[in-house]
Amino acid sequence: MRLSVLDQSVAIAGRPQGESIRETLDLARHCEALGYHRFWVSEHHNHDTITGTAPEIVMAAIAATTTRIRIGSAGIMLPHYSSLKIAEQFRVLDAIAPGRIDLGLGRAPGSDGRTAYALNPNAGQGADRFPEQVRDLLAWVNGEALPEGHIFGAIRAFPTGETAPRMWMLGTSDYGARIAAHFGIPYCFAHFITQGQGCLQALDLYRQHYQPSARHPEPVATICVWALTGESEEAVDFEFMSRAHSRLARDRGVLQSVHAYISQRGHLMRISR
Repeated sequence: MRLSVLDQSVAIAGRPQGESIRETLDLARHCEALGYHRFWVSEHHNHDTITGTAPEIVMAAIAATTTRIRIGSAGIMLPHYSSLKIAEQFRVLDAIAPGRIDLGLGRAPGSDGRTAYALNPNAGQGADRFPEQVRDLLAWVNGEALPEGHIFGAIRAFPTGETAPRMWMLGTSDYGARIAAHFGIPYCFAHFITQGQGCLQALDLYRQHYQPSARHPEPVATICVWALTGESEEAVDFEFMSRAHSRLARDRGVLQSVHAYISQRGHLMRISR
């Protein structure tokens, strides 16, 4: 069993938000020293409590200051962007840290509908084209040919290299599981978002419909769960009250109170084979 960490660069009430980004960089180096396998960073937009808006930039900083740990996006919200641009960004990341980059993809906006529209006025069309985007991104990231007759068939993503980012599909439903199975890429279920609902069904579906690829002859499935750590059981119980209150407030539609009750960052731990 290999353990990884997902950090969302959570904002702390009363402190400059830039500190959260710098703490993410420190945490990545600490996790490498502890022997963790991978460090994931997230993408959220227009969110008062999550400051990680540009995972590709944070990943570059982590890649430049670590030597062993894998570094991943959890994830890139692909409908906001062009597949070519993401391929170029991650080819550059792989040049910085060869063989250590994981490109996790998501279809959800990572924000509200208005913010998604501000990021990409054609986001709705992009969501409909998600499988095509994944297909094109997979080809460009790995230096492979696009389908015959593709309008962008002559375009390549640079820089090239001997290694390539490893693509993952991230999801909370059957849809992502089906996409991952179709393209023969690893799949991660976001257990911490759904509180586990639908997890077993999605993983079973992924394994049953998996189409082996040259990169991954066998399915690779994992889950991301929420975990809170502290110096003692009493400290953990105290800190958990912040999360319990924020979730209760969110479920009641009182989103504005969440920021004030976050007192200490909790970390998401990912368990993988």
